[in-house]
Amino acid sequence: MVRPLGLPFDPIERAGEKWEKHFGPSSAMRAATSVFRVQQILLARFDEVLRPLELTFARYEVLVLLTFSRSGELPLKVIGSRLMVHPTSVTNAIDRLVAAGYVDRRPNPADGRGVLAAITDRGRAVVEEGTRALTALDFGLGDLAEEEHEALFTTLRRARLGAGDVAGDAP
Repeated sequence: MVRPLGLPFDPIERAGEKWEKHFGPSSAMRAATSVFRVQQILLARFDEVLRPLELTFARYEVLVLLTFSRSGELPLKVIGSRLMVHPTSVTNAIDRLVAAGYVDRRPNPADGRGVLAAITDRGRAVVEEGTRALTALDFGLGDLAEEEHEALFTTLRRARLGAGDVAGDAP
């Protein structure tokens, strides 16, 4: 069960007040800090519901990416690029997924030094279970209405596009 944090005050609001006294307007700092804090809260919730499946959200993301791929397999460097994680983190995640029986690892025939990760039937089954758990949690956004989900996605997408997250796309 997801536990509330229950802080006695809003730390970002308090930081905003202090920021304004020391540095000036705080709206951008408060918004950016809120994004990071929400990310931490959501990841903790996701990891909690995925733990019984021997998954973290990072490993779940790898399995979903493999599930969505045409062949059920991808080079490790593509996984890292798509998920924006360091190659060492990808290797660690794949090692854990292999140990759990969710992924097989094999040499990449198209790249003599590269490695492919391929989802197993057991991995596909655990993706289904994990997806049910995360959906039941409403991906941690149950306090927001459906329209707010869309508005939040649209707002954050503009920030991502402005940062060059998607090639050839402009806000």
